[in-house]
Amino acid sequence: MSVSIAALGIDRLSVAERLELIEQIWDSLPEQMSPAEVPDWHLAELARRRAEVDVQPNQGKPWREV
Repeated sequence: MSVSIAALGIDRLSVAERLELIEQIWDSLPEQMSPAEVPDWHLAELARRRAEVDVQPNQGKPWREV
């Protein structure tokens, strides 16, 4: 399914309305996804980031510290 901002009329919404729409879409997503629903490029990016951390383990901070 291909959708566009113009086709959905999103381009006619105010910034506040767009932000509200983003929040509604975010809230509609499931808390957990099955692995089959995760795009391959997400998995590749996660692998790249894990490899980067392995090379430079002291770079950055864990999320819980931020």
